Amino acid sequence: MTSQDRVADPAKALAAARHLAGALATRAAEHDRQGCFPKADFDDLRAAGLLGLMVPARLGGPGAGFQDYAEVAMALAAGNGATALIYNMHASVTGALAGTPDELARALGVPESYFEMRDRVLTNALHGSLYAVAMSERGAGSRLSQLTTSYEPVDGGYRIRGSKTFVSAAGHADGYLVAARRADADPPVFSHFIVPAGPGLRVEETWDSLGMRATGSNELHIDTTVPEDALLGGMEGLVLLLAQVMPQWLVASYAAVYVGVAQSAIDAAVAHAGDRALARLPAVRARLGRADAAVAAARLAVLEAAGRIDRAPGEPETNRWVWRAKLLAGQTAMDVAASMLEAAGTSASRRGHPLERIFRDARCGSLQPATSDVCADWLGMATLGLDPENAAEVSRW
Repeated sequence: MTSQDRVADPAKALAAARHLAGALATRAAEHDRQGCFPKADFDDLRAAGLLGLMVPARLGGPGAGFQDYAEVAMALAAGNGATALIYNMHASVTGALAGTPDELARALGVPESYFEMRDRVLTNALHGSLYAVAMSERGAGSRLSQLTTSYEPVDGGYRIRGSKTFVSAAGHADGYLVAARRADADPPVFSHFIVPAGPGLRVEETWDSLGMRATGSNELHIDTTVPEDALLGGMEGLVLLLAQVMPQWLVASYAAVYVGVAQSAIDAAVAHAGDRALARLPAVRARLGRADAAVAAARLAVLEAAGRIDRAPGEPETNRWVWRAKLLAGQTAMDVAASMLEAAGTSASRRGHPLERIFRDARCGSLQPATSDVCADWLGMATLGLDPENAAEVSRW
């Protein structure tokens, strides 16, 4: 059976993700201990055809939507949150390319060369290529308006120079979505490029984090020239516009991962309690009950957001659910993992215990873009009837 056969149906992709979760969980401790990219996990994901999840049917893929992605990401994260987080970055690139309608792209004035590049990237993903996101920078985080990585037009393309941090799968991806600002533009112009792995890219191994250690999110130093069709959308200046109008791949995609992480905390606590007398304690059972309800609520919020993204992307109420989903998922993962660790007791805090690792991974959910405080502020402004994108004192992106 070929990869294309395996991913011909999103339901099969979800079944494959659920099947692989056990193997991901088995390897998670070692990947976390070493702080290294989970190569074996991605060998499995590639063999199952999951890297082609977002590829449209016209190219031989399953044509999955955002809700399909969310369910797959939750299933993978129940096995290993770090692996699911890398997968999220890959899906963010392929999903954004596949999910932008041709008529919208043409209305924006993109050249025909963009469609050729898009289909080439998606076809490569279908055959196993892995894509990563190189957006964040030291001192700027994920705020696009503060980027220092620059680009300038040159004969036949663009020269890109700068450094990126928190690049999950750095050195293991086949291509990177790079955000940069035009060097000679005033006011600033920000653009995205698909940069292939190869000469001009250098990985600096700086990743030694509290949680999500197995993402291998090292720094990426860039000094390379790319062809004209590497410019995403074939147009400069689309980055901030798309982040505001259709934020799902920058916000809600993380939410699915952290719902899965929260579920993995419950699963680990149940396994731990089953070997001991803990299950007979009412306080422990109460914590498990509250955790079950909290994760179920967060899961429903993510699926509500995902369904709206598929039906009405960019609509104001859709975007409100996008921000709700990220806030709830990040907070729920952190709270549930902490509660499960406390229910399990001191023995579960030892290095190597699944709950100790999951607790550290879950703590990252509220810190990753958009952070919980940023999400809550966005929602607070919307609740007050203000414009959360343009009326904020500080630009969110």
